[in-house]
Amino acid sequence: MSSSTPQVPGTYVFDAAESRRGRALNRLCGSLKDAGSREKFKADQAAYCDAYGLTAEQRDAVLRRDWNRMMELGGSIFYVFKLAMVDQKSMQYLGGVFTGMTTEEFAEALKAGGRNFG
Repeated sequence: MSSSTPQVPGTYVFDAAESRRGRALNRLCGSLKDAGSREKFKADQAAYCDAYGLTAEQRDAVLRRDWNRMMELGGSIFYVFKLAMVDQKSMQYLGGVFTGMTTEEFAEALKAGGRNFG
């Protein structure tokens, strides 16, 4: 006779914690979708990071634009792309590395909600 309670993998709690790990980082990056927020971020990036409650490692990765580290620290690739909208150099870098698009194509894809990547 089998139990009606489903078996939960032993890693479930760990996985749930992992999914929350980058929440503050993703919220910060996602907030940069409008020009007003980007200007506030540019004016004092460290204070903007602190306002979102980033860990010291996440804050450092954002300030250095260390894209790989941001993703290792829980950032989703889509939200990390939002941070790239802050400056042309970042957009060009990420557009080329991750999508093969030009800076202009990358900007248009972001405006379209990211559905045109690839």
